Amino acid sequence: MEFKINRNTFLDGIQKTLGIVEKKTTTPILNNVLLKTEHNKLKIIATDREISLISDYDADIAEKGEITLSAKKLYEMVREIQGEIVHFTKSANNIVKVTCQRAVYKIPGLPADDFPSVADSQNMEFFNIPGSAIKDLINKTAFAMAFDESRKNLNGVLLETSSDGTTHVWRMVATDGHRLAVAKVNTPEPCPELSKGIIIPRKGLMEVKKITDVHENVSVGIHKNMFVVKTENTVLKVNLVDAEYPDYKRVIPAEKGVSVTLDKELFLHALKRMNVVSSERYSGVIISFNQDKMVLNSTNLDVGEATEEI
Repeated sequence: MEFKINRNTFLDGIQKTLGIVEKKTTTPILNNVLLKTEHNKLKIIATDREISLISDYDADIAEKGEITLSAKKLYEMVREIQGEIVHFTKSANNIVKVTCQRAVYKIPGLPADDFPSVADSQNMEFFNIPGSAIKDLINKTAFAMAFDESRKNLNGVLLETSSDGTTHVWRMVATDGHRLAVAKVNTPEPCPELSKGIIIPRKGLMEVKKITDVHENVSVGIHKNMFVVKTENTVLKVNLVDAEYPDYKRVIPAEKGVSVTLDKELFLHALKRMNVVSSERYSGVIISFNQDKMVLNSTNLDVGEATEEI
């Protein structure tokens, strides 16, 4: 196995895997990424058995082959070396020599045959959606996810769709049992596979967000227990949570009740000022309404009291 690749391209590819590879594991190969050369492309694969990332990058392939190497060490090495092109050569005993200008590293690898297999997604049906739409859904709901390992259905978000034939809506829901966040966006095409809803786990959701942060257009697919996000050179596969999501619609009041429109930044800074006098013992803010005014009050018997009108 021998290839050359642009340093910045390779560094970016390895960096994308760092959130997926296992940092604490009894299976050392899960600390590694699989490097595979084929048809003038370098394929970089990372998995923790629940999430898999496969990316293709242009490379100058002298000899085909594959090897697994530590993702963290690869990133640290290539980050520090100077030069435009990095040269990789694998010897018969799974030692990889990494050369860039005058810097030379020799890294022990593990056989590619020992790397976990990644589920195939070639026969899946994909649906196009703007990356910004998914990112917007995540930004508006992810904060409400639970951190309770005993309630795995809440340690993620519910993603579902609905369509009336002309309007196609994607809806994302998150709750920790105390607060509930629901966000929706209109999309250009329907996705009937999501009509019953799926639960995307926290770690997988954060990897989806990383992709939508940098890609304007993505394709998504669902097959059995797997959610797939695809771009022009990257495929992310996330195993879904096998559980029932609570009936969130039941806790949303049928009647709208009090509705208030106000400046977001004004409200946010007022809440921060109320937080100055709060503590673990005396937490929370009382909000009341008086005609065209909102009154915020926070009381702490140990510190004092804060009141503000908006």
